[in-house]
Amino acid sequence: MKKKRYPKVSIITVVFNEAVTIGQTIRCVCDLTWPRVEYIVVDGGSTDGTVDIIRSYEDRITKWQSGPDAGLYDAMNKGMEMASGDYFWFINAGDEPASADVLEKVFDATDDADVYYGETLLVDAEGKEIGLRRLTPPPSLTWKDFRFGMLVSHQSFIAARRVSKKYDLRYRFSADYEWCLYALKNAKEVCDTGIILSKFREGGLTRQNILPGLRERCKIMVKYFGRISTILAHFRIVPRFFWFWIRHGWF
Repeated sequence: MKKKRYPKVSIITVVFNEAVTIGQTIRCVCDLTWPRVEYIVVDGGSTDGTVDIIRSYEDRITKWQSGPDAGLYDAMNKGMEMASGDYFWFINAGDEPASADVLEKVFDATDDADVYYGETLLVDAEGKEIGLRRLTPPPSLTWKDFRFGMLVSHQSFIAARRVSKKYDLRYRFSADYEWCLYALKNAKEVCDTGIILSKFREGGLTRQNILPGLRERCKIMVKYFGRISTILAHFRIVPRFFWFWIRHGWF
């Protein structure tokens, strides 16, 4: 019988002025029961009391730092530089792992995949459950599936160090899409966990800047899939996108 591995997971939380939510995120990450978790918190120089909350948990946080950065993805790169784990998992302020034993469930089927992914449960500002994310990940995900959008939430995407790179800071709003796409393209084994991996608080940088983010995403798609393939994919993406906006009264 194959001896079970316990890969080290570096969970990285990026935060800026989120005193209301950061404590809950830190508690949920620290409550994880997986035996090899490294927890890193990168603060962008908060002025609202966030740093004091982080400091109150520093005996449970592996590493943390606070200081100016060049934005969300620069902070994520700093977190990766501080990390020493076999896998990266980004759980930012306001978000949470789905349950304390979620990593046991993730590595139950196989413990050496290049990418693990799953569903995302959306919650509102008070933490009340809204439902599953609009885009449902397919049971057998490949990098080519990302032609039709980011089918997996970044918070429900765990990537091995060996298939990861730094975030491309040319993209201010969609570098996570490109990062996940790169990891999938370089992965030999991609594992659908079949479970909810994270709880994602509605809002955030991408929602606030959705149109610039879509323009960036289009550029990334052309880079990876070519112009013709990107144009054809948008015949499917655009109607679905506008129907979602109409249903939620965003026009």
